[in-house]
Amino acid sequence: MITAKIASWLSQLASPANAGWIGRKAVTLALFVLVSAGAAYAAFHYVPFGSAAAQWVADFELASLQPPEPQHPDVVIVTVNEETLQQFPYRSPIDRRMLAEALKILEERGVKGILIDILFDQPTEPDKDALLKQTIAGLKVPLAISYGLTDGGLNEDQMAFENDFVPAHIRGFANLVTSMADGTARQIYPGRRLADGRFQRGVVGVLLEKLGGAPPDGQIDLAYRGQPDADTPPFKMFPIHTLRFLPKAWLAGKIVLIGTDLSLVDRHRTPFAVVREGEGGIIPGIMIHAHAMAQLLENRAAPQVSSRLEIGLCLLLATLGTLIGQATLSLRLRFLVGLPLMAGWLAGGMAVYHGGGLLLPALSPLAAFVIAGWMADLYASKEERDQKRFIQAAFAKFVPPSVLDEILKEPAALVVRAERREISVIFTDVANFTTLSESLDADQLSSLMNRYRSVVSKVVFDFRGTLNMFIGDGLFVMFNAPQRQPDHATRALACAQALDRAAQGFNQEIIAAGGAFGITRIGLHTATASVGNFGSVERFEYTALGDSVNTASRVEGLNKYFGTRLAVTRANADANSGTAFRPLGSIVLKGKTEPIEILEPLSDERAASPEIAAYLAAYAALTAGDPAALEMFRVLHEANPADGVVGFHYARLQAGDTGLVVRMHDK
Repeated sequence: MITAKIASWLSQLASPANAGWIGRKAVTLALFVLVSAGAAYAAFHYVPFGSAAAQWVADFELASLQPPEPQHPDVVIVTVNEETLQQFPYRSPIDRRMLAEALKILEERGVKGILIDILFDQPTEPDKDALLKQTIAGLKVPLAISYGLTDGGLNEDQMAFENDFVPAHIRGFANLVTSMADGTARQIYPGRRLADGRFQRGVVGVLLEKLGGAPPDGQIDLAYRGQPDADTPPFKMFPIHTLRFLPKAWLAGKIVLIGTDLSLVDRHRTPFAVVREGEGGIIPGIMIHAHAMAQLLENRAAPQVSSRLEIGLCLLLATLGTLIGQATLSLRLRFLVGLPLMAGWLAGGMAVYHGGGLLLPALSPLAAFVIAGWMADLYASKEERDQKRFIQAAFAKFVPPSVLDEILKEPAALVVRAERREISVIFTDVANFTTLSESLDADQLSSLMNRYRSVVSKVVFDFRGTLNMFIGDGLFVMFNAPQRQPDHATRALACAQALDRAAQGFNQEIIAAGGAFGITRIGLHTATASVGNFGSVERFEYTALGDSVNTASRVEGLNKYFGTRLAVTRANADANSGTAFRPLGSIVLKGKTEPIEILEPLSDERAASPEIAAYLAAYAALTAGDPAALEMFRVLHEANPADGVVGFHYARLQAGDTGLVVRMHDK
């Protein structure tokens, strides 16, 4: 059902007659797509609540669905933990002899590089300070040490000690880039320019550059490394006081990061905090530096997509939302289509991240889908209201109220633009009405015609026909337009017969009252015509155009030659096999070259009468070219001089005409 409705909608759009309308509508819908995508993107990037919601969803996906990865083969973390500090009489500053010994051990183990995320901003025991300073100066392994400034909380004395203790070429800022909204570390700190104009890198960038790598020149999103399993950290971690006991193979060729792993000291929130409490989501700064180092070593991008791709996805879903909002579907069906698409987008995004490591935006494309669908639905509702107003104004006087109600319930089923369609057309005319109208004053003529039109209009509406227009005293009626009527040919014939009875009754009523009125002649034809709106920019009307309409009008005019009140074409008669007809002749209408067979519908009683049997026998002789036809029609004419059809053919035969084909020289 849904597919059929969408196909019908698309086929209507494809009609060449709709080109201008489609162009305007396409521009409007394209604007909906652009506005929806732009609004959705802005809402989840520049509006605080929206950006926080989008970030939370992204963090949730990252924490819940991050693909597992083996422990990094080249990055090792060495920590100063609570067990380490219990071996010394004071907790801070960290014992510098221990640090000096750790550096020597690491050098002996053949490590590739060392990063120390500990600030050396105040003196401790002089001999230990001297030992560490001397060890740093003589170390052959590439080394980077965290560094701070006064705007980072250090005073002038601390800065002076730090500048003396840590050589300038191994200094790197210890800063972590954290979100102002929730304090989560999400980017790698590249460094900044100092007061003297020099650019000082972050500590990770300093070590990476010493190792021959390419440090970042700007902030980049941090790609946290996945864990092998829930109980295994992404990096090998050893307490610093166990270094002397570790096999050389565990450290040789590794990049070692030294920092603290202490409660309430240098701990930072990560995206994993949305689902992991405590240690799982709040981790030491040295571990964040390890994630940054691993990412830069592998030249790996963060899983988040670029802004350009996110905007593209917003445009894509906004387009889908617009199509669904514009489709001629009920609200229930739109939900049945839209909700699975939205659920599919969320589920698909999760699958893409878990399986491929690409973190698609969840909320902004969905918002674009909803906004675009809502805007398109409002537009479609406005179109429907406008269409209903147009239909009501255009057809209220031409179709019965019951038909108009059905059309208004489903205006999409009505074609108000031009199309080719088979229709049945009735034309009527009142004989000698011009002479009659000249004998009446304006008020009398108006009263008489209004009464007549009321009678015939009611008949047309009873058979659900479209009263296209009044033409003087005549009617132009069509069936199967605008509303489709599969039985239009049968319905039209029944209507024509009812019109004949009603007009005869009206005529007799007027005569009985001492007045005068003419016989109503009726012509009926079934054929294909162009139906729809025709006219100018300023004024147009719904009507039918084509040769079939002209033919119906000419068939009505034939009644005055045959002396009949109702004449139909073979095309209509063939569609009414249950009705009896008497053939009138094959007529070549004025301006035509091919004859068209004309018939008169008969009641069952008349069809079974001896007069009709005799007529059919004479007509068969006429058809066969039998000379006896003249005598047969003479007998019929003398028996019933009032039969205009018999008189028509008898006069033809007397004039020397033969056969059925009659060529008309006037309308």
